Amino acid sequence: MHNKTIAELSKALHQREYSSVELTRHFLERIERHNAKINSFITITAETALASAQAADQRIAQGKAGPLTGIPLAHKDIFCTKGIKTSCGSKMLDNFIAPYNATVVEKCQAAGMVMLGKTNMDEFAMGSSNETSYYGPVKNPWDTQTVPGGSSGGSAATIAARLSPLATGTDTGGSIRQPAALCGITGLKPTYGLVSRYGMIAFASSLDQGGPMGHSAEDVALLLNQMAGFDQRDSTSLNHPAEDYTSHLNDSLAGLKIGLPKEFFAEGLDPEVGKVLDTAIKEFEQAGATLHEIQLPHSHLSVPTYYIIAPAECSSNLSRYDGVRFGYRCENPKDLIDLYKRSRGEAFGAEVKRRIMIGTYALSAGYYDAYYLKAQQIRRLISNDFVEAFKKVDVILGPTSPTTAFKIGEKLNDPISMYLSDINTIAANLAGIPGISIPAGFVNQRPVGLQLLGNYLNESRLLNIAHQYQQRTDWHKQTPANFV
Repeated sequence: MHNKTIAELSKALHQREYSSVELTRHFLERIERHNAKINSFITITAETALASAQAADQRIAQGKAGPLTGIPLAHKDIFCTKGIKTSCGSKMLDNFIAPYNATVVEKCQAAGMVMLGKTNMDEFAMGSSNETSYYGPVKNPWDTQTVPGGSSGGSAATIAARLSPLATGTDTGGSIRQPAALCGITGLKPTYGLVSRYGMIAFASSLDQGGPMGHSAEDVALLLNQMAGFDQRDSTSLNHPAEDYTSHLNDSLAGLKIGLPKEFFAEGLDPEVGKVLDTAIKEFEQAGATLHEIQLPHSHLSVPTYYIIAPAECSSNLSRYDGVRFGYRCENPKDLIDLYKRSRGEAFGAEVKRRIMIGTYALSAGYYDAYYLKAQQIRRLISNDFVEAFKKVDVILGPTSPTTAFKIGEKLNDPISMYLSDINTIAANLAGIPGISIPAGFVNQRPVGLQLLGNYLNESRLLNIAHQYQQRTDWHKQTPANFV
């Protein structure tokens, strides 16, 4: 069952080849057998899952089921789940039981999907390797000595190990696409505002975006159908008409104009990763696409720009964790100031503290204009680069990550090197455009991801291009040897 596509699972459920309860038990058994190897789950909700599966079977029997009814999934532990711990990978929220569901969780429940549990993640989504979690690092199923990427590394590793067919993730600077690349799965960051952020614990509000993760573009399209949509509870939600993101998957790629930014293929790209990308590009040419060299002249400024804006917004968002209303509280505080200092000092990890400090500095009197305002001005230039590029091409192609997965601990004490892991993904978040990472091959048995960036609200075209590539290749069907 765990090797089937979502379409195949859905068909089997509707034709009563097996029940959702049987399917859910199958994945719960795999989680019990394999999770200790990769540490991809923080919370496993077996009892709730089986109850949801029973309800899904009843819907199917009554003829009231949709395409995702009875399909299991895992939620990144950044989405609030009513009555279930929502930790955000932090000691600060280790005791927090969410009193309500995030919109994404509501929508998945409404579709009759079955939540298997909550996946591990970098603390408050701050990290590129899933090593900053209070619950320990997640390990990459392809090589458990290496990282799965972050911050949605738990979701990516869960899918790669086939412990869940689908998962939700969030992407602030590449946190869906980079772990998708390192774990050999498909992950989509939608246009900013397409998926509601209500109930999604905030890191950097102008950059955060929830999105679907799965084995293939078709699987991801099916989940996006459910996740996307206007939400009046989210002031940044786009009032965009509903789409069926599977309707154009089989469109031809003849005449497709692919832009190759020289900045994405420059210094820093592993030559072996470059060779994998060259092979992938030839597949697109054979499918009828044409190649065009383009420039994104301000893309080299995306990392420094991001690491002013994101910490500034995180400094503001994380000010609510003060030991007073919810979350961790220090023992026997002497006074209110001591309560604030020790609660935050004891419960936040090193990377979160680093970003809060940077952000507070950038927003402080005398430095706001020099840093934060300047970063927002550069952000506009980066966005304009994409606007100009999409006048000439339909899609932009490049490596998701300049390297394959690195060893656990290799970059943990080198923040700058760690931050550069997201050099190819951050610009899309600054501009708010959609991007997808798909498996394109291997280097030394470690997956390589190919990234496609599209114009605003062009998810259907991105999914079509990714699907057509996956019809010609089988990289997305590969499974790590120890998790077959």
